[in-house]
Amino acid sequence: MAKKSAVNRNTHVRKLVVQYAAKRKALKDTAENENLSLEERFEARLALAKLPRNSAPSRIRNRCEITGRPRAFYRKMKMSRIALRELGSAGQIPGLVKSSW
Repeated sequence: MAKKSAVNRNTHVRKLVVQYAAKRKALKDTAENENLSLEERFEARLALAKLPRNSAPSRIRNRCEITGRPRAFYRKMKMSRIALRELGSAGQIPGLVKSSW
């Protein structure tokens, strides 16, 4: 089980990303628009830099929904390899069969 503080920090970052997504997209579009003047684009970059750092989508860490483990994460299942194996061995994931030889 991961530290609760790390899991809570990650959920906080996810909330900030959703909260600032529209504003961030508008500022990025303005900053990348070459039809605007250089001053307007620069002001958009400054405004983008003033947004909270944790509102950037790249700050989100993929974590297991069950254990909070940050490594060996399967995106399709949203869980780590360890949790996936435990649930698969218990027969709780349809279509997943543990191989043995």
